[in-house]
Amino acid sequence: MENKINIMIVDDHAVVRLGLASLLEKNDAYNVCCDAETSAETFKKIATSAPDLILLDYKLSDGDGVTMCYQIKNKYPGIKIIIVSAFCDDYIVKEALQAGADGYLMKTIDRKMILSSIERVLSGEKSFDPSLIHNLVNPSLDKELHIELTLQEIEIISRIAQGLTNREIGKEMFIAEKTVRNYISRIFEKIGVNNRTEAALFWINRNK
Repeated sequence: MENKINIMIVDDHAVVRLGLASLLEKNDAYNVCCDAETSAETFKKIATSAPDLILLDYKLSDGDGVTMCYQIKNKYPGIKIIIVSAFCDDYIVKEALQAGADGYLMKTIDRKMILSSIERVLSGEKSFDPSLIHNLVNPSLDKELHIELTLQEIEIISRIAQGLTNREIGKEMFIAEKTVRNYISRIFEKIGVNNRTEAALFWINRNK
C-alpha cells in the first residue's frame, strides 16, 4: 500500500478542524496526522508529526497565517501550505504568496474544490480560490496593460493567477498545450518575470 499524504489542519475553531478532517479522511490518499488551534501548538506538532501539507487558517489567537507561513517555509521548505481564510483582501493574498504559500482558499469554498486544490498543490502548482481571483482581477484594464498584453495573453495570465496548469488553460481556451506554453513564454518576457508565481503576483498587483 502506498504511503498516504500527511495533512495537518490549523484553525482556532474546533468545528472547522473537524469538518476538514471528516472531508479528508474520506479520501484514501490522505491522512490527517494532527491538528492545532494556535501558532505555538502548530510548531510543536510539525516537529513530531512531519506533515506533507498544512491547511492553515489566516487568523489565529496568537498569530497570523502569513507570518506563520513564512516561518514554516523557512524551517521546513518541503511542506506545502494552503491558507484557508475568511479574509479576501488582495494585499493579504499578495503577502501570502510572498511568504511562500502554495494556495489561498476562502472558507466558503465548496468542499470538493478543497480536494482539487490539495491535488494541484501536491503536484507542484499554485491554487487560488476562483471567486477570490475574479474579485481581484479587474476586467477593465488600463491602457498601459492593453499595450503590454494581447487579449489572448490577458486570458492566459488571469488563468495562471488562478493556479491552472497549461493543460487546463488549453482546455478552457480551446488551444493546444504547446500553444499555451508559447504564449506564457512571451508573457514572461513582456512583463519581466521568470516563473508562474511571479506572473500571478504581477497580475494581482496590477489589478488591485
